[in-house]
Amino acid sequence: MTILPEQGASENWNRRMVFLALPIILANLAQPILSLVDTMVAGHLPGSFFLGGVALSGVLFNFLFWSFSFLRMATTGLVSQAWGAKDSTLMRMHLFRALLIAAAGGAVIILLQKPIIEIGLGFLGGSEAVYRSASDYAFARIWSAPATLGNFVLLGYLLGCQRVMISLALQVALNIVNLLATLTLVLVFDWGVAGIGAGTAVAEWVALIAGLFIIKPFGAHPAVRMKELLDGLALRRLVAVNRDIFLRSFFLLLCFGWFARSGAKEGDTILAANAILLNLHGFTSYGLDGFANATETLVGSVIGARQKKALAQVIKAAFVWSGLVAFLFSVVYAFAGSSIVSLLTDQEDVRTAAIALLPFLIALPLVSVTSFMLDGIMIGAMRARDMRNSMIISTCIFIATAYGLQQVWGNEGLWTAMMVLMIARAVTLGLKLKETFAQV
Repeated sequence: MTILPEQGASENWNRRMVFLALPIILANLAQPILSLVDTMVAGHLPGSFFLGGVALSGVLFNFLFWSFSFLRMATTGLVSQAWGAKDSTLMRMHLFRALLIAAAGGAVIILLQKPIIEIGLGFLGGSEAVYRSASDYAFARIWSAPATLGNFVLLGYLLGCQRVMISLALQVALNIVNLLATLTLVLVFDWGVAGIGAGTAVAEWVALIAGLFIIKPFGAHPAVRMKELLDGLALRRLVAVNRDIFLRSFFLLLCFGWFARSGAKEGDTILAANAILLNLHGFTSYGLDGFANATETLVGSVIGARQKKALAQVIKAAFVWSGLVAFLFSVVYAFAGSSIVSLLTDQEDVRTAAIALLPFLIALPLVSVTSFMLDGIMIGAMRARDMRNSMIISTCIFIATAYGLQQVWGNEGLWTAMMVLMIARAVTLGLKLKETFAQV
């Protein structure tokens, strides 16, 4: 077990932040490649409705799976605090309890796949051709549900105990399998859009099996007693934390769902252009999440170890380094945004529409970085209720802004509302930052 730096050693916290964040950034950047590979393959099929279908299904699965992102976040927060307190038994208990919830949640999704897909895609809208394409993709990918949720848990556990290189290796393997499986199913077996969804599902299952094999939670450890695993007090705490983080994620995804649905009203071309930019913003999000995730585990560990001075130093390091990364993303999009868009699609109308929206993509990293870091702090401190309340308020602000501005500025109004959402999250979470220090 790694020893925490001594209080007052600010340079140690800066090094520790970078040491943890860089592998997490690489691992997190591998995540949106799953969607990017799907987008790239669909973008070269004959017809923009294929890309639109994958885009709508992507929104559906982001909403569906990331509604369970509490499994990753809660596991990271709980495990990191147990890690800081040097309680390995409690760490394993958190892992097993979260895996039980993941297995149950995945089973329910598969059992209810037909209404989930039909209602979800129906809500998101789009043309009849887009709906058919989205449906083919969705019914293939949904079989990954138990594996995807299980991977959330494994990632949360690995981050919580700061085993970041293993998480990086798993994400690299996931994307290699996804690329190979998708290209094989589409190009060799001619499965079309269904092959894109099936390739992603295969990759998720391979990653879960590999992760369990590497972690070896059953290994040489003492057997987990069911009575301890199902302890009432621990389960109630876990349920309360997961409930609040679930609601936070639900409302955040509701905002992106509203964005996608509103964009679909502007036509298939705008829908596809928005999908490309959202995928690129996914790179920004996962990059910033690298420092947010490092912040989660470091904040949790110093709270578990009762190091109040170190908490302030971790937070300072988080904002310094994440601000630099946000700036670098904006620079890349400013100078190479048009070339990246052209690489992702050969549909000229989609390409033109996406390039016209690049100013929003350039500004978004700088606007959103504060909300990312505050999320990381709150997760590490297990202040799930504050996260929930912040997101509910921000969602109300976003929907009102998006509805009003779209009437005036069309799709540009939607992107402006996205900026407002990020600012609202930062303000509402920032008001709770002082209370975090009272926990130590």
